[in-house]
Amino acid sequence: MLRIQPLTRALARPSPLTSLARPFIIRPLSTAAATPITDAIRRDHRELESHYNNIMCTPSSDPDTAVRWQNQFVWSLARHSIAEELVVYPAFEEHIPSGAGKAMADKDRAEHQQVKEHLKKFQNLLPSDAEFKTTLETIWRVLSTHMAEEEREDLPALEQALSKAGESSEKLAASFRRTKHFVPTRSHPNAPDKPPYETAAGLLSMPMDSLMDMFKRFPKEDTPQPGKGKSAGGAAEIIG
Repeated sequence: MLRIQPLTRALARPSPLTSLARPFIIRPLSTAAATPITDAIRRDHRELESHYNNIMCTPSSDPDTAVRWQNQFVWSLARHSIAEELVVYPAFEEHIPSGAGKAMADKDRAEHQQVKEHLKKFQNLLPSDAEFKTTLETIWRVLSTHMAEEEREDLPALEQALSKAGESSEKLAASFRRTKHFVPTRSHPNAPDKPPYETAAGLLSMPMDSLMDMFKRFPKEDTPQPGKGKSAGGAAEIIG
């Protein structure tokens, strides 16, 4: 008999995945390593780059591997983007003065919207579809530029503003990581991109996304990583 878990238990889990190439483990926040927000976001960026490389380097003769990394890419990017919109971009607006923070947040939200629209298409494609890799390349052209600008301009400005205000970058990073546990795991480009409306929409979408994730294939420890060690086109400028 199929047992339906209470919603509160479903929301408490970060993902239904049990065998990722890099297992996702929830640790109490009190014991988590304190890292600044820049490091938390850079880590996500490097993981997205790795997933992208794995998809692009998977041969057409191995669609199972391509699907697993496709699902991981969508899952990671959706959570990362919404957590930035809920936690990081409001911090831009609050702490970076003279309207510069708001302009920065508006620009980043607009770039996210472009990515979400293409990701919505990509998450429904099969590796055998002619547009599978070309759609991913379109996503990456926007995303790699966006990530490079965040790391080169936006995040240093935020760190400086937080320091001047006496605010903790580590606490912001903890909030960012915690928020990723409770947001949708697929692209919903028509949903709001600012709190509090984005929060409400996310809480409605997240249980359905998690249910769909249970029937998807994700990377396991023995899943090939064909793009390991390769740099993604346009992403090399982010590193360093």
